Amino acid sequence: MSTVSPMDAREALASSASTLLGERLPAGWWQGELSTSALSTATAVMALQLATESDEFADQHQSYQQLITGGIQWLVDHQNKDGGWGDTVLSVSNISTSMLVLAVFHRTGQQAVHEKAVTTCQQYVDAAGGVDAVIKRYGKDHTFSVPILTHCALAGIVDWKRVIPLPFELSCVPARFYAAVRMPVVSYALPALIAIGQVIFHKRGHWNPLVRWIRRGAIKRSLKVLESIQPENGGFLEATPLTSFVCMSLLGCGYRNSPVIHRCLQFIEASVRPDGSWPIDTSLTTWVTTLSVNALAGDAHNTTTMGIRDYLSEQDAEHIRGWLLKQQYKDVHPYTNSPPGGWSWIDQPGGVPDSDDTPGAMLAVMNLRAPQDSFRPEEVESLNSAATWLLNLQNRDGGWPTFCRGWGTLPFDRSSNDLTAHVMRALVMWQARVADVPDSLSTRAEIALNRGFRYLQIHQAEDGSWLPLWFGNQFNTNDENPLYGTAKVLLALKECGHRQTEAATRACDWLIEQQNSDGSWSARQGLTGSVEETGLAVEALAGFDGQAVTAAVAGGVRWLSDRVQHGTHTEPSPIGFYFAKLWYFEKLYPIIFCVAGLRRALQSKETGG
Repeated sequence: MSTVSPMDAREALASSASTLLGERLPAGWWQGELSTSALSTATAVMALQLATESDEFADQHQSYQQLITGGIQWLVDHQNKDGGWGDTVLSVSNISTSMLVLAVFHRTGQQAVHEKAVTTCQQYVDAAGGVDAVIKRYGKDHTFSVPILTHCALAGIVDWKRVIPLPFELSCVPARFYAAVRMPVVSYALPALIAIGQVIFHKRGHWNPLVRWIRRGAIKRSLKVLESIQPENGGFLEATPLTSFVCMSLLGCGYRNSPVIHRCLQFIEASVRPDGSWPIDTSLTTWVTTLSVNALAGDAHNTTTMGIRDYLSEQDAEHIRGWLLKQQYKDVHPYTNSPPGGWSWIDQPGGVPDSDDTPGAMLAVMNLRAPQDSFRPEEVESLNSAATWLLNLQNRDGGWPTFCRGWGTLPFDRSSNDLTAHVMRALVMWQARVADVPDSLSTRAEIALNRGFRYLQIHQAEDGSWLPLWFGNQFNTNDENPLYGTAKVLLALKECGHRQTEAATRACDWLIEQQNSDGSWSARQGLTGSVEETGLAVEALAGFDGQAVTAAVAGGVRWLSDRVQHGTHTEPSPIGFYFAKLWYFEKLYPIIFCVAGLRRALQSKETGG
């Protein structure tokens, strides 16, 4: 690999930043593009197939059939060599997606037409362990294993007796008691609990007469709950899989005239891509916009640059900031009953406010103002409201969950390291930048930050790393990505006054140990490096003292610069987790993380850090 001079690194930053700025929509912000998905495509096709079997949708049969044919052909064209399918076109095969696809071939009657694809898929599923492997993959969390098996049971390839019943009657409990009743699915899966729970009950009943009586009585009430939480565009969480699972389950119950089904089908039809496939979600518009802004701004505490003004004019910054402020939730969210103040990942009605997008938006709103500028009253109100929202979300263990405080013990409802770190960064900058913070709120924030730091100390692994929630690496043990988690926490420690702590030192040492000989990083040393993971490591390490850190950052910068010069810094890796072990990649991630790493490294070099 060629040696790159500091000038080359600056040119690489200028080039990658230009690429990122060129990805903006005409409106001024970013939308990105989520990976297309075999899993999404399979579930969408199944929902559409069940709709074509109903006279209720006779007028749409032809258009639905065209979508089914296109989806099946896309699946055939993207089968892996081992006979299975992964969640993305860059993913290795897994039992869940492969069984979903196999089920679609059976329900649509395409076994003979695509005999080779079906035969090799069946061989893969048998070798992987079939139903038992699906159940083992998700363990006690029924959020995804039950929908998968329901999908397969609707196709006739899994016996309904193998599908674990879901207590959909719990959805009739007032929302404030959801945490108390210990839901068997995570908070975002309430629509699946209702719809899938009902079709399982419809197909197999229940051995207990009392349970049968309770569930019969809960059918209409739970359907009303489902209808009340469905977004106006029909897409639950803007996600094709969740929306499709709901749709196929209600169709399986025979509720053909349900308005929920009609809206689901409208969303599915509107979400298909020109090649016949479906993405995992509509987009991550708000999330990638805040990531982009914060990457371009770099270190907000560095006074040697103009921050975001190095890349965006005041007019452009004002436009993005105004758009972001409009995305903040001003009312109680009908889905999670979340109070006003948060942000979701998207500017569409199916989004739900969470503790990763909210701190990201807070940081972006602040970064879009030059360090010496004061905030307008509406911006102060927005930031104070967001800070309050986050403080109210903190769990008793000191960490932050994704959507709901204290909902349950399943992974996506527990506190997590990466979210806690992100929230801490936002609260610290908010305290430093916003003058009009009530004393009582500032005091609450100080206490919360101390508790957050203790949470991170307790959950640091013996080797110095932290595991994240929403990101992974398909080639690492248990699909884990300690590189992402450690980089995000270390960045927070650096910005929150914990640079000199033992926790930060151990994290630095771990990151340095994981660097590959070519200067790149992956989830662990020895795995092929990616632009995303290398950018994250460089961003986190830049500014720490010591020869080993300096050498590691320099190696990472050289590797990233080489990727930019060869035009490969735009090639994504499937490191994103969506829901329960559902992989995705995002077109903008490598560009954003490359910019963030190079920006921080060069800022640090200019200040002697």
